[in-house]
Amino acid sequence: MRVREVLLRAMAGKIRWDEASEILGSSPRSLRRWRAEMEEVGADALIDRRRKRRSPRRIPAEETRRVLVLFRDRYSRFNVRHFHQIAVRDHGVTFSYTFLRVMLQEAGLVKKRRKRGVHRRVRERKGSFGEMLQMDGSTHVWLRLRPELRLTLIQIVDDATSKLLYGQLEEGETTMGVLRALHAVVSDEGIPGSLYTDRASWAFETPVAGGGVDKAHLTSVGQVLKRLGVEHIPSYSPQGRGRSERMNRTLQDRLVNELEVAGIDTIEEANRYLREVYRPDHNSRFCVPARDPESAFVRTAPVDDLFYEGADRVVAKDNTVSWEGIRFQIDKQPGRATCAGLHVEIRRFVNGSVQILKGPRCLGVYSPQGKPMEAAGPGGKPRTDAVSHRTLGRRKRTRRPQLPQARPLLISTSALRASA
Repeated sequence: MRVREVLLRAMAGKIRWDEASEILGSSPRSLRRWRAEMEEVGADALIDRRRKRRSPRRIPAEETRRVLVLFRDRYSRFNVRHFHQIAVRDHGVTFSYTFLRVMLQEAGLVKKRRKRGVHRRVRERKGSFGEMLQMDGSTHVWLRLRPELRLTLIQIVDDATSKLLYGQLEEGETTMGVLRALHAVVSDEGIPGSLYTDRASWAFETPVAGGGVDKAHLTSVGQVLKRLGVEHIPSYSPQGRGRSERMNRTLQDRLVNELEVAGIDTIEEANRYLREVYRPDHNSRFCVPARDPESAFVRTAPVDDLFYEGADRVVAKDNTVSWEGIRFQIDKQPGRATCAGLHVEIRRFVNGSVQILKGPRCLGVYSPQGKPMEAAGPGGKPRTDAVSHRTLGRRKRTRRPQLPQARPLLISTSALRASA
């Protein structure tokens, strides 16, 4: 209609032909040809004749309708790129992403958005895989079928390759949840060079809110990283952890929709899906090769005994220690009448077992519920013959063997006189 109006204005003498040529961006020769065809056949002359022939690569109308209904009924919360990947993988769709996006926009199922500008990053990626990891926790309604649950997803991403090394839903961003994440990465890949995190309470002690961290007083996670030889780097702005922040946004956009479509409404099923289905697919799509092909992870023997959170306590008079609402009963120790008043250290490992130590000496191993276990290090089996401290402290009394008593010898007075 715009071309037709410009030509009609030029034919009516309201504008000059050179002005019409400049408005339409065409040569004067083309305008004269269009004028002659309009005078002969009307406005239909302006339609490109090639547009009247149907493309041999056209999509059948039934296939188009099927994809539109599929998006409207099941995947309306997905973005177009994610929906195209799922449709190609699970529903046999063969046409391109661009065609799908235009089709959804024309159908009114997706809004047209202005293209975002290029995001410029000041800091370049690290050169080697495992040179620096970024860890963060994101609290969100991850299970849309259970909107009352606001769980926390703890994720670890590699800075050099953007590979999602770990992802697990937890009740909260706790110290033990973070230690489980670190333990899984070290067990699978090795010890990294450094870890970049925010200044959460589990990561650093911050004497002044918003100020610098106190690296002299380490948290339980900081002590574990020190034992492993991993540099712990604090972040003072979300922009500094751009890679982990973008990972959270991607997971909130994709994982929530996939869990809803799969009908998952429990933490256990969600973690299994994240570990077995989502994470491999995510890494195959979004990972980039590192500049240096040599890995910076250091492979070591199992270091399970290094992953624990601890606290110092004083043994009560009844030989018990309390920690986080759980009371641990210490058994009778060899060479000690009682353990009351001892300053001990409590260690809770990533598998849930608890140890109570006095220096290098282990006073007991317990289950997460505080029941005694066999003293075989973290992960021992629960004891079946557990008894109380008083029973163990009581000595079993044994009788000494008694010698047979001699019977008294009876001698008469007459016998004594005779002998005299």
